[in-house]
Amino acid sequence: MNAVELLARATVTTVRVARQRRNALSAVALVLLIVVGSGYLVFGALGADPTATTMKVRVHLADSGGLLSGREVSLRGVPIGKVESVELSDTGIVAVAEVDADTRVPADSEVRVAGLSMAGEQYLDFRPTHDNAPYLSDGAEIAVGQTSTPTPMWKTLSSLDTALAQVNPADLEAIVEELGVSPEGPGKLADIVDGGVFLISTLDSVLPQTVSLLKDSKTLLATIDDFGPGLRTFAQNAESVMSGVEAKTGGYVELLGAAPGTLRAFDAVLAQNSGTGADLLANLAVVADVTGKRVPAFQEFFFPTERAGSTLDGIMVAFHDGGIWGLVNLYPRYVCDYDLPRQAPSRPDFPEPYLYTYCPNNDPSVLIRGARNAPRPPGEEIPGAPPPGEPADKRTAPSPTGPESLPLTFGGPSLPPAPPAPKR
Repeated sequence: MNAVELLARATVTTVRVARQRRNALSAVALVLLIVVGSGYLVFGALGADPTATTMKVRVHLADSGGLLSGREVSLRGVPIGKVESVELSDTGIVAVAEVDADTRVPADSEVRVAGLSMAGEQYLDFRPTHDNAPYLSDGAEIAVGQTSTPTPMWKTLSSLDTALAQVNPADLEAIVEELGVSPEGPGKLADIVDGGVFLISTLDSVLPQTVSLLKDSKTLLATIDDFGPGLRTFAQNAESVMSGVEAKTGGYVELLGAAPGTLRAFDAVLAQNSGTGADLLANLAVVADVTGKRVPAFQEFFFPTERAGSTLDGIMVAFHDGGIWGLVNLYPRYVCDYDLPRQAPSRPDFPEPYLYTYCPNNDPSVLIRGARNAPRPPGEEIPGAPPPGEPADKRTAPSPTGPESLPLTFGGPSLPPAPPAPKR
């Protein structure tokens, strides 16, 4: 007996047995069909998964926006759960969403109540802008500021009614008549609509700059309004000044007539003194540099910045009640030894000063005066010890001598002979 005959005998035997027990086999097949169909409905169509873990998230909404319990919860359109309930709260509406616990949803995601179609069918949609932690967990609360709902129909109609109330029927009738006077009317209307769309798209592209301009304009206009009284006073004063100028018109004309001759004379003076003028400017630059470094000291003398009252104020306070008043402090003051040869004060030749004169004691509590602590411009070098290799008693460069110099000897300059005594 070959394999084909064995297969045929087995098939015939199976069919005979099945025919004898056809009622029992029909019952078993019906039960299997019911089980498979029920499983498909529960796990396939209804999406039930008894092994899945879920978490509950409370979403606070300003209004429901048509959202009902049992609606779908999605992550950018992908279903991740269901809306378990929609409850009232003290601040609005709370939608309790049951979400798949394995789905990572950023906690700062924007949540929108969206509709599948014009008929409604609202659902809750999470729209994150990134995929970074922290993520939502069981019992998380989403604030109203992160949510948005569709504009209800009553609000749209109310806004439309407000907009239509601002339209003047007479003006609208005039526009309709103007557009309908010729076959070009629809083309004109199309051009107006296209221009409006272009204008709106242009404004939308520069929306941040437009908002900033409006805010700055508000501040500017408010400032101008605050300056209104001052501007009126300025206008009145300007009117007085211009009236005086108008009264002096003849004098200005005479001044302008004499100006060319005066300018020519001034130009001749500049041409004659151009050589010495350059030297004068160089000398003035040196004077300006020297005085500029001492401006902080002058300011401290006249207008102190780190103490109350200037030196001149202190001198003026000493004069009162018909006398000069002062305080004498017998406490010995600290004296710094500069460790340099002293010159006799009676020398008449005015020797050059030492170049590196400084006090080695840097403590400001005992040395409150001197070049080290004197006010100076920012970045100015503070006097200190001589550089390496330089003698400590080095003097400044000697004063230059020229044909106009007056020598100062120990006996003084030579004097001219005395005039003869008058005869009597």
